[in-house]
Amino acid sequence: MSTADYEAKLAAQGLTRQQVIETERKLAKFANIMDSLIRVPFTKQGIGADSALSTIPLAGDLAGLALTSYAFILGRQLGVPAHKMTPAVKLALIDMVVGIVPGIGTLLDIFIRPSRKTLDIVHQHLQDEYGITDVMHMDRPFLHQSLEDKQQQAGFWRNPFIAWLYLHIPDILGLIFIVTIGWGLWAGISWLVGLFGTTTGFG
Repeated sequence: MSTADYEAKLAAQGLTRQQVIETERKLAKFANIMDSLIRVPFTKQGIGADSALSTIPLAGDLAGLALTSYAFILGRQLGVPAHKMTPAVKLALIDMVVGIVPGIGTLLDIFIRPSRKTLDIVHQHLQDEYGITDVMHMDRPFLHQSLEDKQQQAGFWRNPFIAWLYLHIPDILGLIFIVTIGWGLWAGISWLVGLFGTTTGFG
């Protein structure tokens, strides 16, 4: 489809490209908070508020389901048909039922991520219907918003390398943390082995 066709579809929904990106970024912020607030560096896998809520039997799972419905509302605001949202709704219901099981439910919550699923469905719809393929505003929504504000104030932040570094600050810090912990464990084990060898004479 041509750019004009995509613009016509946006106009039919009463939306602009900027409004769509802002709303999708809002959805991405919510999905990050719910499903991947703390995540493995350079991946989308992690844990969020939904996992924390599931530690509260029943009430926490019901609260998680109620909060997740906000993601569905944002998706509908962007013109995503209800039938496309069905897989995410089903996942949210499964998440609630599984979350009731103590311990196991909380663990599985890390992998059952209805808000992230909703974001994926919405983005696929926006790509198909409106030709919006940008992903950075949904991968790093909080930092993307901050970077956008900085870029309006100074050209320094428009440098692609500087922008990439800024958007990946959590990943870089997470990687440094993991390396530091790994080095600490290695040093600690080496010290214990040395101490054991000195004490027992097997060193």
